[in-house]
Amino acid sequence: MSSHLTQEGVVRLFSTPVPYLAGWDLQCRLHEERLLGLQPDTVLILEHQPVYTLGRRTRQSDWGGNEMALCQSGAELHRVNRGGSVTYHGPGQVVAYPILKVDRHATGPKQLVRLLEDVVIRLLRSWDITGCRLDGKPGVWVMAPTPRKIAFIGIRIEHGVTLHGLAINVNLDLSPFHRIHPCGLTDCLVTSMAVLRHTSISVDVVKQVLAQTFMEVFSLSEISAE
Repeated sequence: MSSHLTQEGVVRLFSTPVPYLAGWDLQCRLHEERLLGLQPDTVLILEHQPVYTLGRRTRQSDWGGNEMALCQSGAELHRVNRGGSVTYHGPGQVVAYPILKVDRHATGPKQLVRLLEDVVIRLLRSWDITGCRLDGKPGVWVMAPTPRKIAFIGIRIEHGVTLHGLAINVNLDLSPFHRIHPCGLTDCLVTSMAVLRHTSISVDVVKQVLAQTFMEVFSLSEISAE
């Protein structure tokens, strides 16, 4: 692959839900190839089949410690090496995994997280939803009537290249979040774009807008449909 392509970047859109481990295997392969200069910066945008993931800071009290009880509705459970605590992914939630060289875009992890938050805040604005930050609580929140989390961010940086990413609640069943303390916060309430707009919202349209927003914020050049 030419050095010119390596300096641009691609967003890959997946039309159907991807099993968590299949998505993780793809991230790992792209991460290795990015380190070797064989791939450009790449952002994967997809949905997952139902899954709980436990980040490095997860405490047993955050998810109850009983895998059988947590997964009785058919969800999977995986321990992962990103930052943060427990969260849930499922159809109707849009996930983005950026595999990026950090020094091309940010001075370090904190600035990178702010850029990812910017992506979400811009996207929500397209649906007249005001997203905001809360000090000490990564992710994106909406404030009315009380703070509720609408997007989750958890990344890992290995050898200067990112893994994991962000998730936006679009049009999904929120009940799986009631079985956990999302992000390790005992008082964390969650919401979705559909709940806030009082109508069904097309996940495919959100994916497209998210792809365009990533292209603008991270200077990527191409969208590829999978």
